[in-house]
Amino acid sequence: MLRRLLIISRPVLWINTIGTTVMGMWLAGYLFDWRIIPILIWVTFPFNLLIYGINDIFDQETDNINARKGGYEGAHIYPNEVKPIWWGVALTNIPFLIYFAITLPWQAVAWMIAYSLFFTFYSAPPLRLKARAYLDSFSNTDYAFPLAFVPLALGKEPVWLAVFALMAWSIAKHAYDAIQDIPEDSDTGIVTTAVHLGVRKTLVWSGFWWLVSTVLFALVNIPVAIVNLLIAGFLVVKVWQKPEPKVAHDLYIYSILFPYVAGAVAGVQLVAAIVFGIY
Repeated sequence: MLRRLLIISRPVLWINTIGTTVMGMWLAGYLFDWRIIPILIWVTFPFNLLIYGINDIFDQETDNINARKGGYEGAHIYPNEVKPIWWGVALTNIPFLIYFAITLPWQAVAWMIAYSLFFTFYSAPPLRLKARAYLDSFSNTDYAFPLAFVPLALGKEPVWLAVFALMAWSIAKHAYDAIQDIPEDSDTGIVTTAVHLGVRKTLVWSGFWWLVSTVLFALVNIPVAIVNLLIAGFLVVKVWQKPEPKVAHDLYIYSILFPYVAGAVAGVQLVAAIVFGIY
């Protein structure tokens, strides 16, 4: 069952939580700080099980007709797995939140609780934000929360421009990635931003927010902004040329690699700056 829960937590996507956590530490001015270890452990298996396990529980109807589920792009769970997933989420996340509440500044804990609740109610009723056009995209700003709560946990002020830049990036990426699921979401009555707008208007929506993120990233780091613009432009243009969900699905691997590339560009510079005393 543990191996199954590990698969459900989507290890290939852990970069979205691990990367922002490490980046939050670097932006706080630390190459490494032992205080990050409990947070770093939390955002690996435990928190990703919360994100994707709860999502799989409430998306069973859609996943049953979605051919891309069952591999690295997402698990296909069975009804008898629902209870173990809930137990797994509770047992691996609640102890961390209690520990953080006892040991960290309240501002950091508030962001962490919001981080957990946003991801929970993205999939779970009564809010089920993923089925509400525009709210589904805006709720994904929570991917940027580690850039706020990690510095606060380390007693530093967050680089708010970086936080807002990643929030805009997350809005764009969520809507873009949802294009590939338009047929399945439509068939099951889930009105995402992509379903509501259609393919080309979703590309305009995502393109706008990726431009916003590029401008904000440029105020923090020019190379990251350039990489962001190039990859986002590639993803938008390729689907614009042939506006079909299948094309978006074929490009999904590049969407997954997006944060790896942008994070590497930012990370190398930040580490070098800290090592040489520039930052």
